[in-house]
Amino acid sequence: MKNCSSHALSFPEDRNKHLQFVCYAKEKKHMKEDLVKLVDGLEQDASSGNEPLYQQGDGNYVISKESPASNILEIDSVTGKEVRETGLRNTRRTKLVCTIGPACCSPVQLEMMADGGMNVARLNMCHGTKEWHAQVIENLRKLNAEKGYDITIMMDTEGSEVHMGDLSGETFKIEDGDRWIFTVRKFEGTLPAQTFHVNYEGFAEDVIIGDELVVDGGMVRFEVIEKIGPDVHCKCIDPGLLLPRANLTFWRAGKVIREGSSMLPTLSSKDWLDIDFGIEKKVDFIAISFVRTAEVVKHLKTYVAARSPQRTIGVIAKIESRESLKDLENIIRVSDGVVVGRSDLGAQIPLEQVPSVQQEVVHLCRQLNKAVIVASQLVESMIEYPTPTRAEVADVSELVREQVDALMLSGESAMGHFPGKALGVLRTVSLRMERWCREESVEKPRQLKQLANTLPSQISEEICNAATFMANKLQAEAIFVYTKGGDMPSLLSRNRPDCPIFAFTDSRDFRKILNMRWGVIPITLRFSEYTEENLENASTLLKKQGLMKAGDLIVAVSDLPPNHSNMLQSIQIRRVP
Repeated sequence: MKNCSSHALSFPEDRNKHLQFVCYAKEKKHMKEDLVKLVDGLEQDASSGNEPLYQQGDGNYVISKESPASNILEIDSVTGKEVRETGLRNTRRTKLVCTIGPACCSPVQLEMMADGGMNVARLNMCHGTKEWHAQVIENLRKLNAEKGYDITIMMDTEGSEVHMGDLSGETFKIEDGDRWIFTVRKFEGTLPAQTFHVNYEGFAEDVIIGDELVVDGGMVRFEVIEKIGPDVHCKCIDPGLLLPRANLTFWRAGKVIREGSSMLPTLSSKDWLDIDFGIEKKVDFIAISFVRTAEVVKHLKTYVAARSPQRTIGVIAKIESRESLKDLENIIRVSDGVVVGRSDLGAQIPLEQVPSVQQEVVHLCRQLNKAVIVASQLVESMIEYPTPTRAEVADVSELVREQVDALMLSGESAMGHFPGKALGVLRTVSLRMERWCREESVEKPRQLKQLANTLPSQISEEICNAATFMANKLQAEAIFVYTKGGDMPSLLSRNRPDCPIFAFTDSRDFRKILNMRWGVIPITLRFSEYTEENLENASTLLKKQGLMKAGDLIVAVSDLPPNHSNMLQSIQIRRVP
């Protein structure tokens, strides 16, 4: 009799009945001998389509006519194509987030963005109607279903932002010396010429003559020259492009005036309505703008969990205000991920501090095992021009070298003239920089502090650390991790291994959450109760799709619950048969 614990047998898939025999061989020796005879007979006829054979780790044999796992494997079609074209070790690890707007919202445009490598679609609730956002979500879900994409949907709240009106959807080129009026008055129909509406009622009271209004983190700058009732007359002192609903920051004597944003709640009544909309539409992440404290993140997570008990929705904190830096580590700890909003942040702290703050956030997120997304002005010039500046390319390359989880396009994809090309720049720069870092061994392993505070979680953490070390040392083609919603995929990603991480899960919702993590390729796989079959099913199906080949070396781990599988918490080294 062959050692049935070292391999699995293949059987026809059309068996639809289930029969189990369990023998407690340790208790009754003669029963074990009888079972051996039975097993020998079944194994000899396995190629003819007889019952599959398994052996559990405790010595109990199980014979079944039908495997609980069916041959279903779902992987993002674009990622699959990239793996087949470039090979496993050369696939892109950095995830790409695109803000959806008028420039890329049609089904044809969304398909173009998905084919170009978009992993996450961001919906900015500052712009558009709920009907418009609902249509975009419907289009994305339809593309996922029909084209095999795995696009995650992230909804972004407006937050405590002092901003201008929508400018009737237009953009304005503001020249040096131009005079404009900023007002809190609401007009029926079209605004008077050279007039902008401001959403903050106390705007006229907070500013004084000589203050500066910084638009969109410095894209345009005005000086207050006169106040007449609710109207603030200003003169442009730094020309630039003015976009709809651009945010405003007030400066006086070289310092930010706090009154504006501090008088507004982090989550407004509109934000709560938008959050309810997002929960109803089953978005995958909700991002909170202008987070000041960890308490608001915890409050939202409690609310979301109560409103969506059967489905996980991640909560992302956006670091884009001076107040958030005072409670930074606590905010990151309670969040499911963080966005570094460099544009808004740069409007509230001195420009020269932005790079160091960005590095601090990236470092903390890596240490605390949270996804980090860097946003704002990555290739800002591509809003108007088909190629980025060399400085922008260098900026993106440095972020890839820092191994941030994701890069985010804002205006470049939402309302730029070249959204597809802007995405293409992020994709090609990511691929090239990642490959160069691996070839030159640029990124040295970081000392990651222990996160676990219980023995089971500490074991999982150490297994992931060791699995990464072994995969790198043995130059494995991939790490396999089997999970129903645990931390192992993110813990592996935290270590930034040289090879991609295939995260197998039976939850499509959790698959979308994993889509935000560096180096993780989430795959839907219906699990068997048996470890050997899970390993064989994954390898066989990946081979059938041309994603792996016989002889490829893999490192496999699992955090499936003990009652689901007989796998001990261990690391397995295998070659694809």
